[in-house]
Amino acid sequence: MFKRFVHSLLLSPALLSTAVLAASAQAPQATLNVPQPESATVASTIADLTVARIDQPLAAQPDGDDRLQSSDLANELADGTTNGVDELDQVTSVSQLTDVKPTDWSFQALQSLVERYGCIVGYPDRTYRGNRALTRYEFAAGLNACLDRVNELIAAGTADLVKKEDLAILQKLQEYFAPELVTLRGRIDGLEARTATLEKQQFSPTTKLGGEIVFALAGVAAGNIVNGNDVQKNTILGDRIRLDLDTSFNGEDLLRVRLQAGNVASFSSNATFTPEGDLRLAADSGNSVEIDALLYQFKVGERTTIVLEANAGAIDDFTNTVNPFLDGDGGSGALSQFGTRNPIYYLVNGAGIGITHKFSDNLELSLGYLANEPEIPTPGSGLFNGPFGAIAQLTFTPFEPLAIGLTYIRAYNNNFQANGSGGSNNANFLNANFVDSAFNSDSFGLEASFQLSPKIVINGSVGYTSANVLSGTRGSVDIWNWAVGLAFPDLFRKGSVAGIIVGMEPKVTRASTQLNFLEDRDTSLHVEGFYQFQLTDNIAITPGIIWLTAPDHNSANSDIVIGVIRTTFVF
Repeated sequence: MFKRFVHSLLLSPALLSTAVLAASAQAPQATLNVPQPESATVASTIADLTVARIDQPLAAQPDGDDRLQSSDLANELADGTTNGVDELDQVTSVSQLTDVKPTDWSFQALQSLVERYGCIVGYPDRTYRGNRALTRYEFAAGLNACLDRVNELIAAGTADLVKKEDLAILQKLQEYFAPELVTLRGRIDGLEARTATLEKQQFSPTTKLGGEIVFALAGVAAGNIVNGNDVQKNTILGDRIRLDLDTSFNGEDLLRVRLQAGNVASFSSNATFTPEGDLRLAADSGNSVEIDALLYQFKVGERTTIVLEANAGAIDDFTNTVNPFLDGDGGSGALSQFGTRNPIYYLVNGAGIGITHKFSDNLELSLGYLANEPEIPTPGSGLFNGPFGAIAQLTFTPFEPLAIGLTYIRAYNNNFQANGSGGSNNANFLNANFVDSAFNSDSFGLEASFQLSPKIVINGSVGYTSANVLSGTRGSVDIWNWAVGLAFPDLFRKGSVAGIIVGMEPKVTRASTQLNFLEDRDTSLHVEGFYQFQLTDNIAITPGIIWLTAPDHNSANSDIVIGVIRTTFVF
């Protein structure tokens, strides 16, 4: 609307006069559907009509009335409003301006202009505010719209479509309202300059606080002996609290500082004696506040994103784990480590860098290098001399419901000795006291997700790891895992989700001669089910159950059943 003022005012009355002469020779002889008063000129009649209230002349309005004053106009134009009315919108028929009665002479005049040129502006609620006075400035806005439309027709070489009577009326109205048009032009020029400045300087660094609080009521419901240890069946009540401080400096970057406190210990350490079935939300700092994540994410060009991880980085910061509705990092979705994502992903954690590049909307490459002990300067530690994990993954989305991930991970001494906290490797590595041994490994993963319907999503993954023991009893092992998951989004209630996960946690399927005692003779199955009930937008309650058959891939161990009720608050 603003630019229409400016453009039309660039045309001089002389141009309109020339158009009048051209129209007199070319224009059709049809007449306006506007009754002409007998004792007034066309210009004065239209002026009296448009500057006056339907039942009261403009001149009769007292000073200090509630109409737009000239000092208020610039402020209201700046935010796109007029006397509290929303931004103007174009209409194409005067019949849409519901406050103007068809019997009014003003209706007939507007009908002639609107239906002939489609140029009068109304409000989004299809009214013309005919029940109150139009200021001269408001009328100038409508006049300018018609001037602009006529100018477009003339510039397009279609002046024969403009009737000479209309040109004469418009020319006289422009002369009559010249002071208002000039005033508006100056103010609009100033507003456009201010708007351009604001657009360049509109972003300012802003820090937003987001949080997640998780309470977990959990316990082992069934199980007796695992690896010669008595399974503990005490019920626990614990929590994990995360506060994210997210800051952006240019609108396309992110500095995140995550504070975390928790007191949920891994069941593997003192209850089940196997990392199978460990909860993803487990975090035991004695509820002392720690910096759990510190990262900076920024873009390089339109398709490349870089993430610098300074502390406790994880794969999901820069890689698609291709497990929708199930990977909620412990606060939502699956309850267990295994159900959350392909176990090989846990081989990459710590501090380092992650890069994501989109070749197209359908193909994405993720690269990352994270070190476990980057801050320690002693031999065998540091960013490049200590434990690390490096990943390369292609994520392909050939069409909307289907996503496929192809993953390669190279790791050294990473997570095998993590005391079961990762829940990503066969328990025998822990139980055989290989905590202090050095390893390297190559892992390959295939992840896929297919949305069968808006209410059904099927996810699946397969992982293979070839690991080499580099110290102590040397040798190599092959480790496999697989999982299939079903997710039912919006089940019974919008925002809720049910999930079922069945799979095999990492199993040593082959071991070299020196390590043949590590080879698993039996197969353990992981069966997990949950229903995340979205109570409100900010509160979800998730009851669930985890059933482990032959824990540690050892049929001599009794089955374990773990029950969980998770309550998540987000803000």
